[in-house]
Amino acid sequence: MTDSTVSSPSYQSQKVTAKGGVVMSQVIISADSTCDIGPELVKKYNIRLINWRILLEDKEYIDSVDIFPEDMYKAWWERKALPKSSAAIPSEYLSHFTPILEKGHDIVHVGLGSSLTSSYQNLCLAAEELGHIYPVDSQNLSGGFGHLVLRAAEMAQQGMTAPEIQTTLQGMCHRVHTSFLLDTLEFMKAGGRCSSLALLSANLFNIKPCIEVDNQDGGRMHVGEKYRGKMERCLRLYVRDKLEDRDDIDLEHLFITHSGSPQSDIDRVKEEIASLHEFKNIYVTKASGVISVHCGPRTLGVLFMTRE
Repeated sequence: MTDSTVSSPSYQSQKVTAKGGVVMSQVIISADSTCDIGPELVKKYNIRLINWRILLEDKEYIDSVDIFPEDMYKAWWERKALPKSSAAIPSEYLSHFTPILEKGHDIVHVGLGSSLTSSYQNLCLAAEELGHIYPVDSQNLSGGFGHLVLRAAEMAQQGMTAPEIQTTLQGMCHRVHTSFLLDTLEFMKAGGRCSSLALLSANLFNIKPCIEVDNQDGGRMHVGEKYRGKMERCLRLYVRDKLEDRDDIDLEHLFITHSGSPQSDIDRVKEEIASLHEFKNIYVTKASGVISVHCGPRTLGVLFMTRE
């Protein structure tokens, strides 16, 4: 496994002007901050993120700027104050894109899956109004669509045009495999995503459910395997269930995305992964507040892509 180095992008593509001339235009990759790719990759590829808003106790915050998952957990544990996320609206996308377009760039924007949020519709409205914006419905969330953002940046660096990147990415969505192992259902229950009975049963029998994104059904979520026992044991079983005995995995990139897991969990997962496959790049990233507030602390996911 090798680590990526930080460098500035130097990729360009052609844009035809209204008078028929051709100018060189850098393709900029943009994404919702819920892609959870981490600051190193954002810097390396000059990716432009639009941060969603978090509403907490009648105050509005910018996710991952002036509020973080730990703040939200504390508000819940101490005051039972449940944060709510707010998808980006068309005017926010307009403000996000306009300065980039004014510099003559084309933009490929990868958004959180349309089956999970209204933000993709808002993105398309802004794209239609401004032009030179190429939206991609990731049909995924968190580091799952982080894979697509990373692939988009690599394609742009190779000189592909914005329309080419958009078309290629949409054909790759079904290859992304996203799942997370939850340590607690308390935040899912608080947000109305599971019943009191499910929470009671999980606590009583020490059940750790796996939440999966169905990459064959437009990115809808469902409950997968339910593991029983301590988190340490469940993590090992989870990793093996996802990666063992598979010969179709793309070994270029893998994301380990978590919502506040101890380093011991991360090390255990990396060790288990290494015993099964040799990935070229493994990125450990922390989930944004929008993702973390729904799944709760110590949630961890292993997110990868398969080959064609």
